[in-house]
Amino acid sequence: MQQGYSSREACRIVGINLRTGKRWRNGWHSPPNGRKPVPPIHVEAPVSGPSRYLREEERIHIADRLREDASIRTIAAELGRSPSTISREIRRNGIPLRGDESQWAYRPHAAHRRAEQRRPRPKPGKIGQSPELRDFIQDRLDLRWSPQQICQALRAQFPERPEMHVVHETVYQALYIQGRGELRRELATALRTGRARRKPRRQAQQRQPRFSTPMVMISERPAEAEDRAVPGHWEGDLIIGKDGASAIGTLVERATRYVMLLHLPDGRSAEHVRDALVATVQTLPGHLVRSLTWDQGSEMAAHGSFTIATDVPVYFCDPASPWQRGSNENTNGLLRQYFPKGTDLAAHSSEHLAAVAAQLNGRPRKTLGWETPAERLHKLLAA
Repeated sequence: MQQGYSSREACRIVGINLRTGKRWRNGWHSPPNGRKPVPPIHVEAPVSGPSRYLREEERIHIADRLREDASIRTIAAELGRSPSTISREIRRNGIPLRGDESQWAYRPHAAHRRAEQRRPRPKPGKIGQSPELRDFIQDRLDLRWSPQQICQALRAQFPERPEMHVVHETVYQALYIQGRGELRRELATALRTGRARRKPRRQAQQRQPRFSTPMVMISERPAEAEDRAVPGHWEGDLIIGKDGASAIGTLVERATRYVMLLHLPDGRSAEHVRDALVATVQTLPGHLVRSLTWDQGSEMAAHGSFTIATDVPVYFCDPASPWQRGSNENTNGLLRQYFPKGTDLAAHSSEHLAAVAAQLNGRPRKTLGWETPAERLHKLLAA
């Protein structure tokens, strides 16, 4: 029948009755006279096309080529696989000869059996297999420790026992994923979130809004800001200091490339950034402050109150799109000459920031026809 014959023709060729052929093909689950049930015949379909997993004939090819001292990359190229796939296969499924770690062998059929045994899902969890590990985690959860604190305590208390080391995601899965039964589900209420199940956030419509005041995206910014024809459209960002503990705000005018720096000695919270922006914007003429473009950093959570105080709309870039604030990103790179990465930016006074901005604004720029940003801005103010 696999060759294309019908059931009746196949039975005639083999020389059996049609009913017997059907029993061979379909099995006999309830045979008469108390005989054993006969399972149906399962014909394995031929393998066609590339497979995610290594097949047995590929493992045989690996073993043959290893005996010929072929390199890992050569074997991978012959099989159309990644060299890391071949290297990982040999490392995981090879065995030491006679228990001697210095002599290593790769047996393809044994390797294939081991790989098939590891493939079935779901696998028993590490926490469920170790009562000592499970009791340790349950005791700390009763004390309202976080999973991350528990995992660090395990590494500190059992430094020489890797079987007692887990990552915090393993603890979360033992609490949240049904069917594992590794930890008591009531322990999930000891988590600081108080939730007994994980809250999905992958789908866009299920995500929480970034800010309480809705963002206006850069796609709605006036076209005059895009072509830099009209001055007064600014780009803003923060440069961050050592360990994220300090920051300096940067503002760049798109038409003139004029730079202004925000002094943030008390931190970079949304309120501190908003107050510094309001104080800086109010020093400029109204016709030179038409809009502000920022990324979606948390420091702009108070953008709504900033707009109310200054009547300047704020537009937000798309995620992971720094080129939408190209002038500002370029300026931040120039500023790193004065404020290197890994340094404390809170040590700089507002006078020093003003001096640095004056130096940048006094540099001639090719994009301005070798005029300086200060000269270009002075022309606008005079006009």
